[in-house]
Amino acid sequence: MPSAETLAEARRSLEICNACRYCEGFCAVFPAMERRRAFSDGELEYLAHLCHNCRGCYFACQYAPPHPFNLTLPRVFAELRLEGVAERARPPALRRLFARNGLAAALGLAGAIAVVFLLTALFAGPEALFGVHPVRPGSYYEVIPHALLAWPVGLVAVAALVAIGLGLVDFWRGCGTALHTPLRATGAALAALGDVLTLRNLGGGGHGCNDIDEAFSTTRRRLHHFLFYGFLLGILATTLAWIESLLGHPTPYPFFSAPVLAGTASGAAMLIGAGGMLWLHLAADPAPSAPGQLAPDLAMLGLLAAAAASGLLLLALRATSAMGTMLAIHLGCVLALFALAPYSRLAHGLYRAAALWRNALEARAGKGR
Repeated sequence: MPSAETLAEARRSLEICNACRYCEGFCAVFPAMERRRAFSDGELEYLAHLCHNCRGCYFACQYAPPHPFNLTLPRVFAELRLEGVAERARPPALRRLFARNGLAAALGLAGAIAVVFLLTALFAGPEALFGVHPVRPGSYYEVIPHALLAWPVGLVAVAALVAIGLGLVDFWRGCGTALHTPLRATGAALAALGDVLTLRNLGGGGHGCNDIDEAFSTTRRRLHHFLFYGFLLGILATTLAWIESLLGHPTPYPFFSAPVLAGTASGAAMLIGAGGMLWLHLAADPAPSAPGQLAPDLAMLGLLAAAAASGLLLLALRATSAMGTMLAIHLGCVLALFALAPYSRLAHGLYRAAALWRNALEARAGKGR
């Protein structure tokens, strides 16, 4: 759970907001808040994950600094999310490493994995690693064996999902009592899925987010769409490649094949989204931000951009002597991305989806306290 100090500040802030209610039309947080007269620790964390950090409430708030109430709800929610996800992440050793210096941990882990793959490829001889391989089915396996390509990525991805899933179960239990019947749960899940796919809550009060100053903009919402749908396209490309391999068609595939087209679109979209989000993070007003949030956010955005860029470079250079090196670098980035997922914004995305589902269930149940 988050620290007692963070929970106390969140509770104080929400009690003020619940009395004021000026921001009730901004996003899903405030209607969910108004259904409560008191807030358990788990409910505070649930509301924090329901927040999409559009910052509209901060710039509209009459109690924001320099008012004596010193109300900065986006920062408090960011601290709640950061502490809650970190405390549930497993194993703790990686959590502490990522918390101390996210960028160094991300790049260091990616580099270490890439070096392992490079050393493995060297066992096949320098000509296998640095030679020019015709673009034909199975040529990647001439550099790095298939088992070493497939199994580590699969195992690390499954371990990351299990780690996030265990945290999600704990998070859900802390949100409160069960509210769902099968029919209500299905309808709520569809409503939450719609919110996830459209990122409706990044619209703030209807005009977008306050990205850099008090001006409204839809830039952040669009960049999130690039990053989110680019990531989904990457999963689609991997799934299509897996199906092709089951049919006896090993990678790499022709440029106009479905896995390559999906992967290319994924890399381009992720680069646009991650690059734009990096710029917004660095240019944004730091006042409503959690002090410890910037480093892990920049680390994960940098790792997403590195995975996308290395994948595109691998595609562009796969008929050259740089193919073996780019393959190792790309695998290093992908494995590091999955290994650090339980400590990063990727985990928070799943927590947010769970919070949106909970919110839809509450709205359908007419929950009040």
